[in-house]
Amino acid sequence: MPGPIQSLSRAAAILRLLAGGERRLGLSDVASSLGLAKGTAHGILRTLQQEGFVEQDPVSGRYQLGAELLRLGNSYLDVHELRARALVWTDDLARSSGEAVYLGVLHQQGVLIVHHVFRPDDSRQVLEVGAMHPLHSSALGKVLSAYDPVAHGEVTEMAREPLTARTVTGAAEFEGVLDLTRARGWAADLEETWDGVASIAAPIHDRHRMPVGAVAVTGAVERVCEDGDIRAHLVAAVRDCARAVSRDLGAGRF
Repeated sequence: MPGPIQSLSRAAAILRLLAGGERRLGLSDVASSLGLAKGTAHGILRTLQQEGFVEQDPVSGRYQLGAELLRLGNSYLDVHELRARALVWTDDLARSSGEAVYLGVLHQQGVLIVHHVFRPDDSRQVLEVGAMHPLHSSALGKVLSAYDPVAHGEVTEMAREPLTARTVTGAAEFEGVLDLTRARGWAADLEETWDGVASIAAPIHDRHRMPVGAVAVTGAVERVCEDGDIRAHLVAAVRDCARAVSRDLGAGRF
């Protein structure tokens, strides 16, 4: 197994050093504390500064942690708060719908599954926490693309590959799908990602009324649909769940 990359280990050590003790440290302090040559320490600090992980005081020349680390930290906390707030509501949704429930967030041009409640029966199922769902074809992805400007930018620029015969790939047609999603407040995936599988998703908002994730019910087409349309009670259940989690996050009424 390959060993750690030395430059990354040193960068991590610098960040930990800046995170503790004094608020700001000079180049000599960083170098001597970690046993690094000044040139090496300066090169790593300069790179971290360019990436926004470190800031340098223009007067004293001392270094401190940068705003980008705060943003990443808040993102981590947001995901965990989202999951914690959603636990009870997603369990209830799985029981009432009889189907699997997924909680997803935008991540690297896809949807990262951060919580998965199994379908409440005795069938064999695989936990999908940590799995990635497509941004352009899944119901979760469509909801995020419709409500989150960052997701919309990513899905617009990416190659929307056909995953099944039903996948929408054309730019104009896809924008029409997003317009419909915003108009009715939920998205559907009718065998656009996996043959025989249908899904319904609705957006979750935080206290600033910003989209922070989405919740979806997923199951076999014959259970989720009736006469070719999504069952109305499932749409209502998913939207109620999304609203409940949003309220718990401080979003108020939607």
